[in-house]
Amino acid sequence: MKQAILIVQCPDQKGIVAEVSRFLYAYQGNILEVDQHVDEEMGRFFMRAAWELESFALKEDEIAEKFQQEVASRFGMEFTLHFNFPKPRMAIFVSKLSHCLFDVLGRYHGGQLEVEIPLVISNHPDLKTIVEAFGIPFFHIPVTSSTKETAEAHQLQLLKDHQVDFVVLARYMQILSGEFIKSFPNRIINIHHSFLPAFVGARPYHAAYERGVKIIGATAHYVTEELDAGPIIEQEVARVRHHNTVAELVQIGQDVEKVTLSKAIKYHVDRKVLAFRNKTVIFY
Repeated sequence: MKQAILIVQCPDQKGIVAEVSRFLYAYQGNILEVDQHVDEEMGRFFMRAAWELESFALKEDEIAEKFQQEVASRFGMEFTLHFNFPKPRMAIFVSKLSHCLFDVLGRYHGGQLEVEIPLVISNHPDLKTIVEAFGIPFFHIPVTSSTKETAEAHQLQLLKDHQVDFVVLARYMQILSGEFIKSFPNRIINIHHSFLPAFVGARPYHAAYERGVKIIGATAHYVTEELDAGPIIEQEVARVRHHNTVAELVQIGQDVEKVTLSKAIKYHVDRKVLAFRNKTVIFY
């Protein structure tokens, strides 16, 4: 079923839901989902509406202009209009760890993620065989401190050539430059191996083990120039006990990472994430 999805934010005021609904009804829109939220501290209104396109009286390229004229201009709205077709094109960046990559590719192969994956990019060659077994092109682009600028230019060109809509860092162990991030604002999803900002660094589960933690978690967030401080999309936890070894914590933690990342990707693909300032509204 072809759908249109409208994401709205504006100062909170009376009549917004009624007017959006009136607009859709006036053009024979069959509403499938509506969700809204008011942030009382900011006095800000957020809304997501999805409707069928088959019976809608406006053509796809007419909707935004009509909505701006008839509704958005009156309420000072900022809005984006999306469609559930064609499938968004998602690039995956990965290093040597394979658990998140395997999980995403498995869900993709099983039809659980409504995306196309035109390529996988890695700074190591280790996972080439895995990726190509799924019929996806694999590009090995080494990254060092002296080649980082050139490597990112190559990566960005590949993303452009393959018409990529958003990027998933499936445990890609490199920090992206500000220029790279600006090319995909709120369109780079990272999975972090803890509840940010706790237990940062290369050996988080060892640190957790040494602290005797009782839960471990993972955080999926949009990438910003401030390291690991972007808007959070999803978080998950798992309980652990004092007898768990480091190896067991790693296994449990990796399982949590996989679930958290897959949920974040699905929310993003379904247009259920609205990033505002450094927070997100998730329309479940």
